Amino acid sequence: MSERKDKYIDNFRKMLQQDTVSEEGNINPEKFREFHKLLKTLFPNIFEACEVMDFEGSLLLRWKGADSGAEKKLPVMFMNHMDVVSAEGDWEHEPFSGDVADGAIWGRGAVDTKCGLWAMLQAADELAAEGFVPERDIFFESACTEETFGEGAIAISRWLLDNGIRLDMSFDEGGMVMYDPIGGAKGTFAMVGVGEKGCSNIRFIARSEGGHASTPGKNTPLVRLGKFMAYVERHEVFDVEMSPTIKEMFRRIAPYMGSLGKIVGNPDKLEPVLNRVLPKFSATAGALLKTTLAFTMAKGAESSNALPTEAWVVGNMRSSHHQGERASLEAIRKIAAKFDIEIDVFDPGVESRLTDYKGEAFRLVEEATRATMPNVDEVVPYVMTGASDSRFYDGVCNQCIRFLPFTINEQQLESIHGINENMSIDALIPAVEWYRYLMKKM
Repeated sequence: MSERKDKYIDNFRKMLQQDTVSEEGNINPEKFREFHKLLKTLFPNIFEACEVMDFEGSLLLRWKGADSGAEKKLPVMFMNHMDVVSAEGDWEHEPFSGDVADGAIWGRGAVDTKCGLWAMLQAADELAAEGFVPERDIFFESACTEETFGEGAIAISRWLLDNGIRLDMSFDEGGMVMYDPIGGAKGTFAMVGVGEKGCSNIRFIARSEGGHASTPGKNTPLVRLGKFMAYVERHEVFDVEMSPTIKEMFRRIAPYMGSLGKIVGNPDKLEPVLNRVLPKFSATAGALLKTTLAFTMAKGAESSNALPTEAWVVGNMRSSHHQGERASLEAIRKIAAKFDIEIDVFDPGVESRLTDYKGEAFRLVEEATRATMPNVDEVVPYVMTGASDSRFYDGVCNQCIRFLPFTINEQQLESIHGINENMSIDALIPAVEWYRYLMKKM
């Protein structure tokens, strides 16, 4: 291996070897401050060049730009969280070992997202060592609460707002580089998230007077909840619509889809057909076209021989941009009422806008990807169905991009929040080059 690759492997391994698991309701800032010390050791040049701010364990670095004139450009921000989820299960390599085997580096956070944190700081550290000074201010954000409730990102976004700082662009985790990401597209695509669906949690509650299980009546709480859930699964409850972003996604992927590409590559003309067919074709495709509701938790009576006076299920709702959270809630509220079910939105979540794929931020990502990742056939905009910290910066940032410049396979994608998380060694140098390219373009 080259000296450069060896250094990258060593630095990345050290980051994976440090346990940075975050737990809901039990954030320990000191745990993450220990990780800050490691980062300062690994990337001394950029930490020396930046103003460093600590938000209860979440980190914000400010790299002052050279331009201080009246027409000074707005700052940009690169972000990747430092916290990871827990690592139970039977791993091939211990989750905090940082083992190097089979052409990959193994450990919790290898994909989500210590890889991005390592690459962005590695790139910045190299540029700082070379004497590079950005034209505009560059912020580096790494929260320790992304996997919980986002308190770090919320605090930092408030600080930006309070200090009158508006960001021109931000670059966070999101899509990655994959072969055939949607099934049937025979090519390698950089899937660039230009937005994410809103996420809220709803408790659906059914009540009764209770009673003994030996003499059950009709439509008891659990029965009503069951009928309600079955109805939602069988019927099209939410509006189905193909946004301009998803239309563009299919246009760019269509040339690699054979005969099917002739259909999906003409979304303006065939949108009514695609809206009907795609949700049946795959759950992933369906989630791109509409609000989704997944039932995730439930509770009934305290005793096996008693009818519950109250039973509930929790639904995790991901709102489409065209329908939005308010209209999506109203749609499901009407269905719930048919089954005499109340709803309680106990976590309303945060909605955020779509970034224009025709705008400067997406253009720069496309340019950087083509310059540093020759294996990519097409750079494709899409809408994330999952959540990221970017949603908390919607009010202080003009363009939020969600993309990690790493090429991964299907196993590595499935290892996120699962077992055997790992990152290919061959993906390291292109990722650093991608961040270097963008930072120099700023």
